Amino acid sequence: MVLKVLILGGTSEAFALTGRLTGDPRLELTYSLAGRTAKPRLPQVPTRIGGFGGIEGLTAYLLRHEINVLIDATHPFAEQISANAQAAAALASVPLIALERAAWQPMAGDDWQLVPNLTAAAAALPSTPERIFLTVGRQSLMPFAAKPHHHYVIRVIDPPDIPPEMQNVDILKGRGPFNVDDETSLLREHRIVRLVSKNSGGKAGSAKLVAARSLRLPVLLVDRPVHPGVNTLESVDAVVNRLAHYQASLANRSE
Repeated sequence: MVLKVLILGGTSEAFALTGRLTGDPRLELTYSLAGRTAKPRLPQVPTRIGGFGGIEGLTAYLLRHEINVLIDATHPFAEQISANAQAAAALASVPLIALERAAWQPMAGDDWQLVPNLTAAAAALPSTPERIFLTVGRQSLMPFAAKPHHHYVIRVIDPPDIPPEMQNVDILKGRGPFNVDDETSLLREHRIVRLVSKNSGGKAGSAKLVAARSLRLPVLLVDRPVHPGVNTLESVDAVVNRLAHYQASLANRSE
């Protein structure tokens, strides 16, 4: 019997997982994207783009399409869709697996300040002007309008909406992975004195932290949200193994 799997994607881990699972005759995959990136990478499986309509809409989708397993492989800071996935999976009685890359951990030589959210990050910035490298995503800039005296160098994939209060802004367009040499050159070229980022984890964005360490720059890091009660796995291999367990259980029930 075929195991129907819905993957909430948008990350490199989601893309890698889908690639590993593609072609497995025991699985029927659907890949879902929120549609917030202009030119996303698309896997070679049926793909839907756009929201579900909140918890109610996602629950209805799971039931209507008889989904057997829901995989949340969205960004670690995609709080709303992850919360909706947890609630909808419970309502539809569908197992939920969260594929979430490991968080970054400080190393010797790091000067990190951890804060719980973006508002706290903005509040922690000094009162004297600084040149700040801001890598929190294009939809997370509003809290920093409270500190408009800084010069922000903002790196994004797609063009952001800059709060009008933020007058001193340079926009850099780029998509990871980045390497340490380029990140070090960027920090020097723009005379950055502080890095502000989310603790997204993964290899694609870690080079900036290594560069900041080598230049002895302080880092303000927003801690990721926690989703208690969710079966969270940190690797593609672990998710593949868990799906094999669900597929075997489904096959046993059908005999």
